[in-house]
Order: sequence, then C-alpha cells, then structure tokens
Amino acid sequence: MVKLPSGKSIPIVLRRRFSTVPPADYAGNRKNLIPIPHRSIPEARGQDLDFVNVAHSHIIHSDWGKLELSPPAHFTPFRITHVLLKIQRDHVLSLEFFDWVKTHSPDSLTVETHSIILHILTKNRKFKSAESILKDGLGIRSSAHSADKLFDVLLHSYRVCDSSPRVFDSLFSVYARSKKFRPDIALGFYGEMRRCRITPNVYTLNMVMAAFCKGGKIEKAVELFSDMENGRVVAPNIASYNVLIAGYCRKGLLSSAMKLRTSMGKNGMEPNVVTFNTLINGFAKEGKLQEASRVFSEMKLSNVVPNIVTFNTLINGFSQVGNSEMNDMLYQEMVRAGIKPDILTYNAMISGLCREAKTKKAAYLVKELDKERLVPNSSTFSALITGQCARDNPDRAFQLYRSMVRSGCHPNQQTFDTLIAGFCKIKEFDGAGKVLLEMFDRCLTPTLDIVMDIYNGLQQCGMDRLAMKLWNEMEARKCRDKIERVT
Repeated sequence: MVKLPSGKSIPIVLRRRFSTVPPADYAGNRKNLIPIPHRSIPEARGQDLDFVNVAHSHIIHSDWGKLELSPPAHFTPFRITHVLLKIQRDHVLSLEFFDWVKTHSPDSLTVETHSIILHILTKNRKFKSAESILKDGLGIRSSAHSADKLFDVLLHSYRVCDSSPRVFDSLFSVYARSKKFRPDIALGFYGEMRRCRITPNVYTLNMVMAAFCKGGKIEKAVELFSDMENGRVVAPNIASYNVLIAGYCRKGLLSSAMKLRTSMGKNGMEPNVVTFNTLINGFAKEGKLQEASRVFSEMKLSNVVPNIVTFNTLINGFSQVGNSEMNDMLYQEMVRAGIKPDILTYNAMISGLCREAKTKKAAYLVKELDKERLVPNSSTFSALITGQCARDNPDRAFQLYRSMVRSGCHPNQQTFDTLIAGFCKIKEFDGAGKVLLEMFDRCLTPTLDIVMDIYNGLQQCGMDRLAMKLWNEMEARKCRDKIERVT
C-alpha cells in the first residue's frame, strides 16, 4: 500500500478513477464503456480502385519495375492507404511497399499512411520497425502537436486494422525519447487510452507517472502507482519504483522516497544502481551530504556497484559545500574501482577547489585534463573564473575569459555577472566596463543596477570618457529599453 506524502491512504474511489482496467464490479455497469472511436475509410472506386488492384498485383508478384512506371502523381495517400489495407496480412510485404513509396514518392506519405503501417507492424510484433517509422511519423509535422495528431489518427484507424494496444505503447516509447516530449501531451494520450479502455503496458504507465511527476502532480503519480501495486493495472517493475522515487526527490519529499525504497524488498524487488543514484542525488541537491553518504554506504553493502554517475553526484555535492578533502577520497575510491573520471568529475572537483579559493590545486587538475585527453568546457572555465574572483584577482579571471572564448566555449550570464562583481569589489570599474561591453557584443542584457553601479563608479574615478563610451554603446545597441524591461 502506497500512501500520499500527507500520510493518508488512497481511497478506493480514487484508485478506480485512475485504473485502465475495469474494477471487479464493472461487469454490471457496461453502459459506461466508451468504445474506441472509429472513422471508416471510403471505399476505393473508379480509377482509384483500378490503381489499387494493379498495384496489388505488381506487389504480390514482386514486380517493382512495373510499379515504377506509374507517375508519382498517381501515388496519392488515399491509394497508398488502400494498398496497405489490401496487403496488411503480410507484414513483410507491407513494410517493403511502404519503404518503396518512401523512396520513390515520399510526398505521398502522410500521418494517415504512417498510422496504417504502424498498426500492421505492431499487430505482428515488429516493434523495432514500428518505432523506427514512428520517429519519421513524429517528424511529418514540424508542430509540437505532431505526436498529438499521430495519436488521434492511430486511435481512429485502430479498428480498421484490428490493431494491438502495443501501437500506443510504441508511440509512448518513441515520444518519451524525443526532444518534443511534453508531459501535457503524454497525459492527454493516457487520458484518451483510459477513456477507450485501452490497457497500456508497464513502460507506458511508467512514462505516465514520470509525466505526472514532471508536471508537479505527485499525488496523481502515487495514485497510479497504487493501482499498479493493487493489481488494477499491470504490476510495477523496478523502473516504476525508480520513477516515483525520482518524483519524490524532485519535490524534496526524501522521507517518502526512502520509505518507498524500503518497500521494494517487501515486494520482491531489489533496488538497483538507478535507485541509489536517484536517492543520492536527491539528498545532495538538498545539501544533505551526510544522508547521501549513508545511502552510498548502503548501496555498497547491498552489493550494488557504484558507477560514474554515483561518484560524480557525490563529488558535485561535496563541491557545493566546499569539502575538497572528501572529494579527494571519493576520487581515489573511484580510480581504485576502475572507473575512469570524465570531464564532469574534474569540473566538479575544480569548482569545489575554486569555491575554497584553492586555485593552484584547481590549475593542477586542469593540467591533468590534458593527460586524460579531456577537453575543458564552459563549466571548467566558469569554475576557474569564479576561483580567481574569489581571490580578488579579476584581471586573471578576465584572461581566463579570453582563453574561454578562444577555445570556442560560450560564457553565460553567470560568468559575466561573476566577472563584473569581481572588478566592482576592488573598485576597478574600468575592468567592469570592459566586461559589460563584452556582454553587449554577445547580446546579453545586464540589470539596470549593474549598469548604474559601473557608470557611477567610472564617473567617481574620473573616467568620464569610458563612462560616456559605455552610455553611447547602450544607445547605439538600443540596450537601454531592454535593460529597463529586464529590471
């Protein structure tokens, strides 16, 4: 039994509301069943029917050469759909025809034609081929709603192809891995699947839980997980636990995350490296490094082998609190375990040393990057710049900024703010002014307070000419209005 963060149990009514499988008492209440929506496809007639029959004959006889004799204009989406429906019992031939059209008449392929081949492939359990086509299908429309459109078409063509629910699971799988993933669309898919009584698999339900968590609806995720535990939908797997643990950690509900981790053993599941890494990251982000270390020890006692993510998370956490000694110990343990440090490892250690103003040790680690054939990135330079500014050495920090740019790395707003603060701290307003001009060159907009501090500082130091140059640059680049809007 999973409880909400408040400690209250989930009412049966709520559990049923989030179930995709009818409850035990559902049999006598079938009037509420909503069938899968259906759009009939008009029959092919006349020239369309002639084309479909001729194309079908060429395809089943593997006479692709004759098919090529037809002008591309003859391959309309309507005709392609009917050809696919005519050969759908042979999924190999269907895919071969689809690929042929993709090569010879790609403009004829639409969301609708993609949906037909997807139904054919998933019904025959050819999931890899289906997911490959799904990636193309999501790219048919440049709009962020392409996945929404594809889902709608798949839903309405479901009965035409006598399809399998796995087609929606495949869509979830591909969409979740795409850059266009949006929790609201994913939850829209799930809502429609529930409405039509389509039962998703555990992978899809895990994605739904993740979408709830990302959308800040942890209670909804808990309710769905409870349905999984109580047998109202498919049973949870270890990834289900990890998703909800991550959701708890994201909300700062670390005690709930630990309780869920404890319950895994009772349900016959052992936490894996993802489970422990998620918990360690949750505690580290809250600055609770003692608790993170305790989870790390428990991880090793459970014979779960830490990986580079484990060590990088801990090293980054101790860097945030300026504990470079602990980082040295973790680094040595990491190397002894045969795990090769990466650029994230070094960046975290360099950042921690710079926070403690140990810039010489940080510089030594930068030299180590060359030995390890690792290339410094923006985070490396930003950490070094922070370290020099912490030691009241903004001139050296500005030199590092120059090296950063020459290396092809891109400074961000925080880098410039650090440099300006470093120069202003020691009253070197001319240096701060130079940094400000660099910001303008990169189309970054400082706050009005920063600009006025530098402008007034330059005037107080008798640098009226530089102050006026700064003001004129703002006028020329029309920065004043932007600055006022930001402020």
